[in-house]
Amino acid sequence: MRPKLTELDRRLLNDFQQDFPLSPTPYADIARDLGVTEAEVLARLEALKSAGAVSRVGAVVRPNTVGVSTLAAMAVPPEQLESVAALVNGYTEVNHNYEREHRLNLWFVATAPDAARLQSTLDEIATRTGYEVLSFPLVEDYHIDLGFEMRWN
Repeated sequence: MRPKLTELDRRLLNDFQQDFPLSPTPYADIARDLGVTEAEVLARLEALKSAGAVSRVGAVVRPNTVGVSTLAAMAVPPEQLESVAALVNGYTEVNHNYEREHRLNLWFVATAPDAARLQSTLDEIATRTGYEVLSFPLVEDYHIDLGFEMRWN
């Protein structure tokens, strides 16, 4: 079920995907830009997170400059995809996951402070799910703008 979004929610989701204020008080800065209080901004972001509309608010850094990361994939039977994805999302090392129409149908990005921790996380996911986790570490990086304008009907 999709959460009912307020105009403030829409502005938070669209306007601050990029150019997030880099200051000691970023949420106060956002609140000032939107004409609301910092408490309102924090409350709406928490509500969006609780509703599943936002998974996290945080910086995106160039891969492997702080810790290590990999793109991982799994072949999961369709009837188990949702439960396996929920388990994978439960790891703090997992940024996001998504379904693809392919034999390898569950993909996710995992990060960790070091290679040993990353591998142990991938191994644990494989053990807990019973499905192999394939790791595709970065060979060459490209800048991809991950900001998307949200549209509502």
